[in-house]
Amino acid sequence: MVKAVKGLPAEWGACFRTVIYDGSVRGLASWKDTIVVGLSSGEIITLDGTTGSQTAILSGHTNFVRALTFSSDGTSLVSGSDDMAIKFWDVQTGGVVKSFYGHTNCILSVAISADYTIIASGSRDKTLRLWDIQTEGCHHVVGHQDWVERVSFSPIHSQHLITTSGNMIRQWNIDGHQINPSYPGSCAVFSLDGTQLVLCQGADILVWSPGSGVAMAKFRIPDSTASRCCISPDGKLVAVAAKDHTAYIWDITGSDPHLVEIFAGHTNEISSLVFPSTSSLITSSWDKSVRFWQVGTPSVDPLVGQPKSTPPASPPIKSITLHTKDGVFVSIDSAGIVKIWDISTGHCKTSLQTPAKDANWVDVRLVNGRPILVWYTKGQIPIWDMENQKPIRAITLTRGIVYNIRLSEDGSKVFCLKDRELWVWFTRTGEFVGKIVVEMVYIQTSLIVNGTRVWVYSPYSPTCNEWDLGIPGSSSSQLPQTTLLHLSHTKLWDIGSSRIEDTATGKLVLQLGGRFAKPVDVQLDGQYFLARYQSGEVLILDFNHVILW
Repeated sequence: MVKAVKGLPAEWGACFRTVIYDGSVRGLASWKDTIVVGLSSGEIITLDGTTGSQTAILSGHTNFVRALTFSSDGTSLVSGSDDMAIKFWDVQTGGVVKSFYGHTNCILSVAISADYTIIASGSRDKTLRLWDIQTEGCHHVVGHQDWVERVSFSPIHSQHLITTSGNMIRQWNIDGHQINPSYPGSCAVFSLDGTQLVLCQGADILVWSPGSGVAMAKFRIPDSTASRCCISPDGKLVAVAAKDHTAYIWDITGSDPHLVEIFAGHTNEISSLVFPSTSSLITSSWDKSVRFWQVGTPSVDPLVGQPKSTPPASPPIKSITLHTKDGVFVSIDSAGIVKIWDISTGHCKTSLQTPAKDANWVDVRLVNGRPILVWYTKGQIPIWDMENQKPIRAITLTRGIVYNIRLSEDGSKVFCLKDRELWVWFTRTGEFVGKIVVEMVYIQTSLIVNGTRVWVYSPYSPTCNEWDLGIPGSSSSQLPQTTLLHLSHTKLWDIGSSRIEDTATGKLVLQLGGRFAKPVDVQLDGQYFLARYQSGEVLILDFNHVILW
């Protein structure tokens, strides 16, 4: 399953899209606006580099896909896997054209020669293998003393290639003979035109001219060492993945290269990085994420803890509400500011100041496009017409502990979870509708209201309760718990991780672990899962297709 992760506010930071996967992400490659991601499941996911939407799933491998590369015209893709197979794909049809077998351990890297005749592959079996694409035969096996972690053909000389093995870089011809001396380094990549070769040597990055062997530039990573690197399509920028989980970008156009971007956000080592264009960088990581970075904007990703440069603090978000039919969701923060966000772009469409400052429990609903606000304060629930900036009425509560409040979708009812009961009133008249006894109530308890149905659950409770209030005045009845993805959803939480299971099949639909476990508030409908965290972060999952911002 592929899930989209989004942070607030969207205008912060260079990381404008993040995709979280169920398994590890190792392989990554791009050709213009097409991105391919290799997963631990053996699947290859293709993404649109502009919109971030998933465009296809390529199935054929049975284990980790660690190595991916496009042909220079983008019509073909080569993949290498832990299943010890190399596959040659037709990008347009998504079909496997040829398969190559012979490695005796995991395949770590693949490359295609500029004349489309040879595939080079490196493996944990400590060999470089050269394959004839037409015959599918392996015509040379070159032994190494360590894993062959990276291979790359020269874009100019299709007869030449380089390998990285055991922190040593070697140059070869297609007959399997080494040319030129070996030199230390953890990574070496050519520019698209073949006129530049970038080498990573510990903390030092060197830009060479392959023809003359002369170093054109040299710079250092601050306080870390390099593991991977790439060059922008125009040859003007170099991106380096460092061991501190950070990506650095240098401008190498002048005689004195200078650092222009620092991208902080991954929580584990960066496994690959590519420039799909001169204005964007994509990174994959062992933290199971792929991140899209915009070159030339502040280097802050609101999904992570402390970035390299911290933006001005925003008031923490106190409430989130989904409005899928309007294509938006609404947030309100502790300063009483309501923001309406476009789900597809992540842009804030409207920002309004309200009188609900410092409210612990607050909700906003768009009723016929008009925002209606409710919040809890000093024993009352004020109902506020935000368009006309005037109160509609206030509902007085008896003494007790309030855990949450919500408006119904159409704005006709107010729901309040107080003590161990769910209370309901009509919004316009303030008339009391009725109440339901709720057995398990905790400080962090979410209310979801959809039509006449109401769900009550907490990250500390193993089950959720669901009711259908039916016609006003009728008795409420607890309904059987069914599948969450179709709105009659059973949500099962366990302490330390968030789980959604299909009770009809027992299949795990979704599990949120680590930093995304135990949100303080959750909203969902037939398409989206929206979660708010104590840190102020917001997570959106689209169960139908990936959307990113």
